[in-house]
Order: sequence, then C-alpha cells, then structure tokens
Amino acid sequence: MIRNVDNRDAGALARIYNPYVLDSVITFEEQVVTDDRMAERIREVLDSGLPWLVDETDGVVRGFAYASQWKGRCAYRYSAETTVYLDRTATGQGLGRQLYTELLDRLRAKKLHVAIGGIALPNPASVALHERLGFHKVAHFAEVGFKFDRWIDVGYWQRLL
Repeated sequence: MIRNVDNRDAGALARIYNPYVLDSVITFEEQVVTDDRMAERIREVLDSGLPWLVDETDGVVRGFAYASQWKGRCAYRYSAETTVYLDRTATGQGLGRQLYTELLDRLRAKKLHVAIGGIALPNPASVALHERLGFHKVAHFAEVGFKFDRWIDVGYWQRLL
C-alpha cells in the first residue's frame, strides 16, 4: 500500500537507503544516514510542500519515493527532482514504477511542470524505469562524481508533467 510518509518511518527508510550508500554508486553519499538525519530530510521535503511516499506491505516498508526542490531560485518553483529507493528484496516486482507513478500524479496535482531524475551511470534498471515513465535524457555529465576510487558519470532525465 502506498501512503504518505510519517516521521516514524525514518528508521525504515534509513535501513533501505544505507546499503546503497555503503556498496553502490547509486547515491554519492559516502556515510550512512542516521535515523535522525532521515527524519530531518523528511521534514525538509514536507515543509517544502512536496510529496514523500512509502510503500508498506504487512507492516513492512519496502520502498519510498519523494520529490525535492530542483534549485533554490524562485523561478524553478515548478520543477522538482524525483527520487525512488527500494529495499533490495523488493526490486523487480513493479514497485518502483508504482511509487514513481503515484509521485508523478501528486506532482501534477500540485501544478508542477517538470520532474527531473538524476542517475549515476551506468544504471540500466533506473534508465529503463525513467524511460518507461516518459522521461527523456537531457544531459550527461562525465566524471562528476568520485566514489570507491573511480569516476562516475551522471545523466539527467526529464519529464514534462
């Protein structure tokens, strides 16, 4: 069941997110996120008026998706960066698509105009998800991240809402 996030979800979200921090380049963070820091992030997103969703099945949070401000300048107020993370046991079941679809619906209802997804490359699963949802590649930055002793490219996909 997809529902709005609650600050009590912070620990579950950190447990989903931190394995990506520790052993992947999907996120460029290098230190695990504490439950308290995750709760702060939730508050920041909600205080900005943007949605943060979780999928919970049988009392277990399996994934989350949220939007954050694309940039701080006022003229960007109709654009948002979108993010989705799944518990690794919940991948390949269509959950990412469900969460992302609901997130995009909520952004559209808030009268946002553009959704932007940043993807560390290569990541064929994330590229495929974004493109199935109508995103198009608009940028490719070579070697802008450095993690695990290697340079990482980042691509940006955008969808008009």
